[in-house]
Amino acid sequence: MNHSKTKLDNGLRVILAPESGSLAVTILVLVEAGSKYEKKENNGISHFLEHMCFKGTKNRPKAIDISGELDSIGAQYNAFTGHEFTGYYAKVASNYFDKALDIVSDLYLNPLFNENEIEKEKGVISEEINMYEDLPQHKVQDLIMEVLYGDQPSGWSIAGDKETVRKFNKEDFLNYRGKHYVPDATTVVIAGNFDEKYALEQLKEKFREMPHGNKEGKLPVDDNFQKTADALIKNKESDQTHLVLAVRSFGANDERNYTVDVISQILGGGMSSRLFQKLREEMGVVYYVRAFNENFTDHGFMEASAGVDNSRVKEVIPVILAEFKKIAEEKVDEAELNRTKECIVGNLYLGLETSDSIANYYGAQEMLREKIINPEEYAKKIKEVTSEKILEVAKEIFDDKNLNLALIGPFKEKEVFADMLKI
Repeated sequence: MNHSKTKLDNGLRVILAPESGSLAVTILVLVEAGSKYEKKENNGISHFLEHMCFKGTKNRPKAIDISGELDSIGAQYNAFTGHEFTGYYAKVASNYFDKALDIVSDLYLNPLFNENEIEKEKGVISEEINMYEDLPQHKVQDLIMEVLYGDQPSGWSIAGDKETVRKFNKEDFLNYRGKHYVPDATTVVIAGNFDEKYALEQLKEKFREMPHGNKEGKLPVDDNFQKTADALIKNKESDQTHLVLAVRSFGANDERNYTVDVISQILGGGMSSRLFQKLREEMGVVYYVRAFNENFTDHGFMEASAGVDNSRVKEVIPVILAEFKKIAEEKVDEAELNRTKECIVGNLYLGLETSDSIANYYGAQEMLREKIINPEEYAKKIKEVTSEKILEVAKEIFDDKNLNLALIGPFKEKEVFADMLKI
């Protein structure tokens, strides 16, 4: 899969991933601004700012001007905010490349931050926060970050809280944007069917007058403070308990992540995975169960999550921990290992069939890694993982003091659950 990377004179990075057989093109603008760049008093501003970029620009002063124009060309478009970066994108039929680039660059470069729109959007974001509070499968992911990282940016909610959100004003957005939305922190990814030379010329023109500034960095993550297993229990009357068991893994540039990716796939990467077979097929106590490895620039964690029958939660947790122990003590046989690696590689390639998935793949690589690992190189690294390496890395991450539990359900007794966290 071909791609090229160019750095413009103003510091803006451009990644082009042409696919001549595609019917579409995706334009994705990414900026190194997420909740890890925030302070306690402005937690949630990265996410709020992302919303405001769609509320009116210099060239399209009303929200309907932006959405109406994108809808008129059949675009798929949105934005997202994470811990490390924020992204804005539009996916269109390839003949609408110029229109899509004009709109995406406009909303990124020229937001108005109208005070009336800010006040209205406070209500919208408050309702978004309420929505996530009512979605325990989502909320438990916020809780596991809080358990893992505590009161530091990595442990805070990306959306912030309603009290903080209510305080933001135009000056706050302008100040934050000026510190982070600068060329050196911005990457534009274009993937799909487009002319590379023409696209690069258009990007130089569109972003030519982007204001320079000194990028404000983020605090380093304290990932070494945990001395014992920890748990966070949120009492909520529900028909199902949602839980996450997590251990610390490694930052995005650590070579051991290929092994952790294989470990997480063995444990909970599909219907043939160990946890799925044990918890759903044998015990019949869950509908969903999964495991994955999450990486950031300077830290990471591997988690197993499940929605569990309330009456059998205290039965399920030891079963998951037993699978953690097993993979750290017993060599994975070659048949299971080969099947797992082929599944990872196959899923990778199937997930890169569309222009937006390709754009997101290369964009995330650029944001998180010191260098871009192309799909073929990633697949090669996965296939090099051995059963011996799995034992070595599993012993390292699956340690009693490294265990963390987040749980939402009709329970209050943290100590009972904390005492269960032993491998």
